[in-house]
Amino acid sequence: MNRRTTIALFAAVIAAAGLTACGSDKDSSTDSKNSPAPAPTTAAAAPVTPAPLASAAARAGIPPKPDAATQAMYIRALNAVSPALVGGKEDRAVSRGRDTCGTIHSFPTDHGKVVSITQQRFSGATQVTTEQTEKILTVVQTHLCPKS
Repeated sequence: MNRRTTIALFAAVIAAAGLTACGSDKDSSTDSKNSPAPAPTTAAAAPVTPAPLASAAARAGIPPKPDAATQAMYIRALNAVSPALVGGKEDRAVSRGRDTCGTIHSFPTDHGKVVSITQQRFSGATQVTTEQTEKILTVVQTHLCPKS
């Protein structure tokens, strides 16, 4: 058998299986008499659990998104370092700052590594200098990272 014939035969078998699984010769009005009633639902039956990603992020040192006032102060401080750091994309700048909190948390005794990762994270169309990176770290720690 060639490849096309095999694929066509396989597709036909799958389609036939799907049709036989879905179809029924019985009248639908008689089915409803014989089928069990649906189980009652209550609001307490399905408790809402917190997202595991949020708790994983917190354990990794990544803080929650800041409130509007905190975000505004953070963006102003980043713009003071260099307007290119935000470039009109505040959500991206906040995300990078929160991730930097995670880096600080992950490498508390390796400042050089934190600087290097932060410099890469905030470099975009223009390269961020080491001096700017140190200022970025100060801004991030001041406005976004949880106080420890």
